[in-house]
Parts: sequence; C-alpha cells; structure tokens
Amino acid sequence: MRTDSTLDLPLVGLAALFLGSGTLHLVRPQVFEPIVPPQLPEPRKIVEVSGVAEIVCGLGLLHPKTRRIAGLASAALLVGVLPGNVQMSVDAGKRAHRKRTPKSAAFFAGTLARLPLQWPMIKVALRAGKGTDA
Repeated sequence: MRTDSTLDLPLVGLAALFLGSGTLHLVRPQVFEPIVPPQLPEPRKIVEVSGVAEIVCGLGLLHPKTRRIAGLASAALLVGVLPGNVQMSVDAGKRAHRKRTPKSAAFFAGTLARLPLQWPMIKVALRAGKGTDA
C-alpha cells in the first residue's frame, strides 16, 4: 500500500455529493427536517449541523493534507445520517401505501434503492481515511 495524494473519481464524486447535499441542507432545510427521526430533538438544528458537516467533509476530502481526517469524519457522518435515510424510507413507504399512486411508489422504491448505496460511499471515505490506494 502506498500513500496516495491524488484525487480519483470515487473520491471526487463523494466530495461533490457532500458539497451539494450540504449546501441543500442549508438552503432548503425544510426538505430534510421530516426525515430527522422523531426521537431526536430540534430537527432544524440537526439539519443545519449535518449540512455544515457535509460541506466541511467534502472540502476536506479534496485536499491531501486534510483527506485522511476528512475521510474518517465522512465515514462517521455517513453512518450517522443512516437513521435519517431509513426514516425517509419508512415515511415514503407509509405514504405509498396510503396514496397508492405510481409516483409515491416510485419515490418509495428510490428511497429503498438509496440505502445500500451508503456502503460504497462509506468504503470510499474509509479508503481516504487510511490515506492509501487500498
């Protein structure tokens, strides 16, 4: 294994996802508030803090000197937001069952399909956190 300070497509993609999503969290927090699990307090604050964290992680992944810590933080963040993604699927499933429209069914399917995509993103983040090609 060698230390790799170059950006590859998966790493740039993860950084871009974090930067876009983080910005959206801050510009349109009301979109994300409903997916904050109901057991957590102050959904707006959670959305804003997670948005800032995503932007910081995204920027950190782009620079070799901050990539290792940003990779580890990114992996932790992806694990941390997983309950929100699960909540989104649960809510979408309830809506799809209630409405029974193709649009609500398609949205529900999309939220389910998104869940396993967390793993490859976590893998990319952990690779960056190791600071190696592996």
